[in-house]
Amino acid sequence: MRIALMTYSTKPRGGVVHTLALAEALVDRGHDVEVWTLGRGDDTTFFRPVDPRVSVRVVPFPPLDGEDVGARIERSIELMAAALDADADVVHAQDCISANAALRRGIPVVRTIHHLDAFTTPQLVACHDRAVTEPVARLCVSHAVAREVERDYGVRPEVIANGVDAERFAAAAGADGVPARQRWRARLGSYVLALGGIEPRKGSIDLLEGFARVRDAHPEVRLVFGGGETLFDYRDYRSRFEQRAHELGLESVVLGPVDDASLPALVAEARALAFVSTKEGFGLAAMEALAASTPVIARDLPVIREVFGDTVRYASDPADIGAQLDAVLRGAAAGDPADGVRLARAHTWDAAARAHEHFYARLPLRSGR
Repeated sequence: MRIALMTYSTKPRGGVVHTLALAEALVDRGHDVEVWTLGRGDDTTFFRPVDPRVSVRVVPFPPLDGEDVGARIERSIELMAAALDADADVVHAQDCISANAALRRGIPVVRTIHHLDAFTTPQLVACHDRAVTEPVARLCVSHAVAREVERDYGVRPEVIANGVDAERFAAAAGADGVPARQRWRARLGSYVLALGGIEPRKGSIDLLEGFARVRDAHPEVRLVFGGGETLFDYRDYRSRFEQRAHELGLESVVLGPVDDASLPALVAEARALAFVSTKEGFGLAAMEALAASTPVIARDLPVIREVFGDTVRYASDPADIGAQLDAVLRGAAAGDPADGVRLARAHTWDAAARAHEHFYARLPLRSGR
């Protein structure tokens, strides 16, 4: 089967990680796969090496000074649509930008809806809604999000769970003498980690407030943020975060994008992963942390309850976040760490690829031209 997978970025966002891992798993199963993406600035390839059997098509997306979010989204769709020439049986988009690009070209497209958003920018609202209602078929990575889509849009996606590269993170959780872990320890000391950057959906200010409640009891522990590349403009939120940090007298460490090869050790060395997003589709970063035997404090959301059960600690607000951080830093856990490792290892990309094969085979209308 010829399959074109589409994503909006070359950076290590959850949907991009999903796209690449799925592409490689489908190639392993004998399919012809190409991946289409936007390359911002000078980007000509993805944040990590991609199996050479996967064809990578990067559409240049040069920056424009003074461009607002709405114009950036519209230009993203236009440039990808103009370049798109996917000679495939199935065209499968992982986000609203790439889905709209295919729709603009009149290509029947499959869409994975990782989670629903509540945008206010008109172009983003239109992009988001059209990419839910107009694809030929839809997938979600959890039942909780599928139920939200059915409630809000009257269509029920099928569900195929994410895979996880569990062994890569489990390997980083070996003996403390792993050199990559030693390097993070030397650089950061003892730390609580948050991944995905500082942005509203990640609940960064709530985490800041929660962490401030425990700093006196654990003065040796730092709050560290990794990742954060995005097409969206979160400068106002980042300013509020910095202002609140100043008011609290709290200085966090912001790493920015983390090299993919170094990420498992960063996760494994953390005292805890704070995963307090206000919206999630599955929780890939939290599952990777479980694979590395790192305790997870997660926002109490239906999707997290569905996917993680009792393998993580739940928090609903800054007071809860602080209490759960304090418990973990004092040595408590959500349960047996081995249960988290087993859960992560149960989610394989090969299983996800097999499920996608069956889903594609049942499509009423293939996307190829």
